Amino acid sequence: MSHPLFGPEVRLALDKDDAEAMSTFCDAVHPATAAETLEGEFSSDEIWNFLQRAPVSTRAEIFSYFPPDLQVELAEHAGRAPVARLIEAMSPDDRNDLLRRLDPVVSDQLIRLVDEADRREIAALASHGENTAGALMTPDYAWLPAGLRVEEALDRLRLQAPDRETIYYIYIVDDQRRILGVATLRDLILAARQALLDDIMETRVETVNVDDDREIVSQTLARYDLIAVPVVDDAGRLVGIVTHDDAMDALVSAATEDAHRMGGVDPVDENYLEASFAMIWRKRAVWLSCLFIAELFTFTALAAFEDAIAEVVVLSLFVPLCISTGGNSGSQAATLITRAMALGQTRPSEWARVLRHELLMGLALGLTLGAMGFCRAFVTSESVRSASAPRPEKFRVVLPAGSSRLEFQADGTVVLPADALQEVHGHSHVKLPADASIPQAESRNNGELTYDFPGRCTFPREPVSLVGLAVVISISVSVICIWGTLVGSMLPLLFRVINIDPGVASSPFVATFVDVTGIIIFFSVAKFVLALA
Repeated sequence: MSHPLFGPEVRLALDKDDAEAMSTFCDAVHPATAAETLEGEFSSDEIWNFLQRAPVSTRAEIFSYFPPDLQVELAEHAGRAPVARLIEAMSPDDRNDLLRRLDPVVSDQLIRLVDEADRREIAALASHGENTAGALMTPDYAWLPAGLRVEEALDRLRLQAPDRETIYYIYIVDDQRRILGVATLRDLILAARQALLDDIMETRVETVNVDDDREIVSQTLARYDLIAVPVVDDAGRLVGIVTHDDAMDALVSAATEDAHRMGGVDPVDENYLEASFAMIWRKRAVWLSCLFIAELFTFTALAAFEDAIAEVVVLSLFVPLCISTGGNSGSQAATLITRAMALGQTRPSEWARVLRHELLMGLALGLTLGAMGFCRAFVTSESVRSASAPRPEKFRVVLPAGSSRLEFQADGTVVLPADALQEVHGHSHVKLPADASIPQAESRNNGELTYDFPGRCTFPREPVSLVGLAVVISISVSVICIWGTLVGSMLPLLFRVINIDPGVASSPFVATFVDVTGIIIFFSVAKFVLALA
């Protein structure tokens, strides 16, 4: 989004091709403000033309604040030589991020154009896995050998400063680059000029390994309130630092990926409004298709209880209430556990504690929601409680010899005698469809009478008792809530053990699984409490 204050000024400079105004603007404002001004309102050609008017170091700073997709667009469509000069001026970590995103062919062409020292640096950073400390770090850190006095240390630091990412932390290393201690710039300024570094440095230094995940880096920075954290290799040698701003960018990226996965979407790296329709469709359709296929099992579960639904239609009205309760409670638990693992607050080995905690929580939540469900079910009207579903199939009723006849009422209801033999058992009343004719009796040789009833008949019944219905709903909601909570809390832990991102175990996946199992729980409770067939 273009900066509203500086946008007109930049537009005027571009229209007039005023090189001096462009250069002055780049020097006068913060690189982040310059990037915000150029982004969105101006075309990529205009942005690149504007950048060429600034010194290459300023150009690189502004470029690093552009969104990743805009960086890629500019780098792939501009001339290779000027882009190579820009890459040389970028900080190593920003340069590495850009080269990872570029088309491999373009990336190789640019790498061949940079100087030898930068090529070696690029190769070293590229050897580390994506989203690791090695990929986030910069080798431009301040360091000093042990044994120096503060006066000499400041002189050496003054020479290093222009090429360093930050000089707030100065790492004291041995001849093998192993960290002996760390001192801050504040420590050096406040210390006596003749004091030894060895006397003022802190020997307890928190480090991360080059292969540590970005979340571990962020956690280390946050836990110890660091501005930067040193990165060491497997031999303990200092190879770089990760600064707080790069860790924050990585943390935002990780949080975005987690949010996408928890919503059932493959992570989208590009700007939402500028991403291609086909790419967004593909990332959303894959997960939606998987969830849709999983939801098909709800049809199978409902079909298994078709008779119970036909006999007590009011049960079907409470299905959304019960299964959504399970999905919501499961999604809550999954989100809490996934986030707790990301922050290092729990881990799979503590599954028993998590299970016990969530079992008690599910019980408390289930009793709360179950009481609410009891109250709602208890005010269900009699007409709703007595409703039954029409049966599509035809059926026959046989009256034994000497039995009383069928009683046909004006509203289309047929009263069956107690000794009538039915193909559909357990009903004393049959209500004919409005367009159906009255069944006619056919005599058999043994004196029996048969009546063929059409399809779509309903079977009026005594209303389900308020207490019985309320008990079914309260027990079902309670059990489903407990079940959803347990599933939502255990799945992320299980996924972490089998090296699957726990984010995918959240909302949609858990809700879908609990939907299917919740239907089974609900109708099983109903059949037991109401003694349904």
